[in-house]
Amino acid sequence: MTSETTTTAPVGAIPAQPGSTDVTDTGVGREREQTSSEVIPGAGPVVGPGERATVRLRETGPEEPPRYAPEWLELRESADAAARAHDLLDPLRIRLANLPGKAGGIVVHDLGCGTGSMGRWLAPRLDGPQHWILHDRDPYLLHFAAVASPRAAADGSRVTVETRRGDVARLTPDALVGASLVTASALLDVLTREEVDTLAAACTGAGCPALLTLSVAGRVELTPAHPLDAELTDAFNAHQRRGGLLGPDAVNAACEAFADRGATVKLYPSAWRLGTDEKALAEQWLRGWVGAAVEERPELAGRAEAYLAERLAANAAGELRVVVHHSDLLALARPTGGTS
Repeated sequence: MTSETTTTAPVGAIPAQPGSTDVTDTGVGREREQTSSEVIPGAGPVVGPGERATVRLRETGPEEPPRYAPEWLELRESADAAARAHDLLDPLRIRLANLPGKAGGIVVHDLGCGTGSMGRWLAPRLDGPQHWILHDRDPYLLHFAAVASPRAAADGSRVTVETRRGDVARLTPDALVGASLVTASALLDVLTREEVDTLAAACTGAGCPALLTLSVAGRVELTPAHPLDAELTDAFNAHQRRGGLLGPDAVNAACEAFADRGATVKLYPSAWRLGTDEKALAEQWLRGWVGAAVEERPELAGRAEAYLAERLAANAAGELRVVVHHSDLLALARPTGGTS
């Protein structure tokens, strides 16, 4: 895998970049004031088909694709943490404990790390020294991820971090030499089938497990129900599949890709459950969800506008409940016998 820049440092040692905002202890700064009617970049369709805001997946496109706003990643982090499948942690811990060369600690590659929420969730739940290699296209988000990475593992062992800016689409087993684990959040659904195969081949070729979380499942539940829910869901799912991307089909494709290469695959649900305490996230999700559906099917615009106004009013009044279904996947590749 090519990497444009690489920085190795203890956690918190990366200097601020010119033009960036102050970074708080949560690792997230504020670039601008957000008005209530805007869709925060990342919550809605802010890039063209085939591009992910934080990781460029292909050679084509602008040199610097738009990024996810830190505000969106901060807004969703607690919901992501609550949704992730804790049932996958025990089989993962067992595999990591039995890896060859484990005595020296583990090396974790976090693909499309954003502001580093996966590391903040997972590192304190694993024992032993850890070195995290954070991959993202956006140096601005890499800065946040490095500064806000956890300092200690579950047993107090040291956690260190390294950042790599580059293209994860060209991931190979050679790029994962020495890896103990590959992680990613909300990545599979913005890959093509070929790219999922490439990821599975790289992980199984290196003999390291992969924990791939929060992939969209193509199902949402809104309470109370509305006659337009199903039509908007279908339109949103079609939007997710544009340009050959897998969207809600990604998890099944990944299960097949890893299983075909001899890995044991475990799959668990990881739904967002948004109630009165998550009004801000529900609002942004609604705006982005409806916006993507209308972008895919413009003929929905008139009805969707009235729908969105009604749903936002119910959310503001504490009368709306939203369940956004995701899936978490743990693929346990056959160890190659190398060091971790």
